[in-house]
Amino acid sequence: MTPVVEFHEVSFRAGGCEILRRLSFEIHAGETLALLGRSGSGKTTALRMVNALVTPTSGEVRVEGRATTAWPPRELRRRIGYVIQETGLFPHFTVRANIGLVPRLAGWDPARIEARSRELLQALELRPDDFLDRYPAQLSGGQQQRVGVARALAADPDLLLFDEPFGKLDPVTRAEAQRQFLRVTRALGKTALFVTHDLREALLVADRIGLMHEGVLAWIGPAGDFLGAEHAEARRFRQSLDPADA
Repeated sequence: MTPVVEFHEVSFRAGGCEILRRLSFEIHAGETLALLGRSGSGKTTALRMVNALVTPTSGEVRVEGRATTAWPPRELRRRIGYVIQETGLFPHFTVRANIGLVPRLAGWDPARIEARSRELLQALELRPDDFLDRYPAQLSGGQQQRVGVARALAADPDLLLFDEPFGKLDPVTRAEAQRQFLRVTRALGKTALFVTHDLREALLVADRIGLMHEGVLAWIGPAGDFLGAEHAEARRFRQSLDPADA
């Protein structure tokens, strides 16, 4: 079976700096791969290549067996759900309008959009009758993030991109959001690339972890194996764990 996402010897240079170096990995249907790394390690640049916001200097990124450079950008991006740390919600749109944006562009009829919006809010533990007509400014940070996840899922994409989506939430709200992410993505069988600098989060949400270090994929494997990885950067990340976490 063709992987959903493939990186083949991908490098990227900008401003005279080498951001990524010969990056190769695959993401298979139904799995969540976490790209873990420090700020500046290249993990977000790699994620942004999947929906063609960044183009490789050399090598190739493929989605569903097709190079991202061969996809019409709008078509590619409509097939991918994208959640960022700042949520990206349109402040002048209601929750209903934010969630329904991509389905409307895809030509869904209003009744189908309404039913999908209600289904997703319910799954994310937001009562539809209480939230559909609110504006983002009327929501807490955690509620905004859940609406952002609902919007990413609205048109039922097979592939989801998460760029440190819960990084600005307080610890309790973040734990709730992580739990909801796990429950919803697994129930729906989604494939996800999840960028984080938090090892605890990577161990919780991911099937596999790819460790980015100075633009290189330093280690990749099952999440449970990371605690035994011998790479020096993996050892440094493990030092951030409490003994109870390890």
